[in-house]
Amino acid sequence: MAEVFTWCVRTEITGTGDFLTREARFGDGYRQTAADGLNNETQQWPISIVGKESKVGPALAFLRARKGAVSFLWTPPLGVQGLYLCKTYTLIPHGNGVFTLNATFEQTFQP
Repeated sequence: MAEVFTWCVRTEITGTGDFLTREARFGDGYRQTAADGLNNETQQWPISIVGKESKVGPALAFLRARKGAVSFLWTPPLGVQGLYLCKTYTLIPHGNGVFTLNATFEQTFQP
């Protein structure tokens, strides 16, 4: 079972959703569109955590332990818990032990 990302992220995040579809266009301007696959919607969420090393450090360790290849469970705003990957992150030191961790969570699916 995948582990759960439990850290609180900033509330100003803006996620994007993409739909994978198949489309056939006909000469008279008509087009037919259908969902491509069972899980044709994927979401991406840029998240941010700001705080002291004691708060940001464990979240960073959680993401680094998965090496961008192991999915984890996370619940996006107005969403349901699902599997996500984190392939990229940035860590910004602000001084006095305060850091900002920025990362992008990409939704994944497994059988």
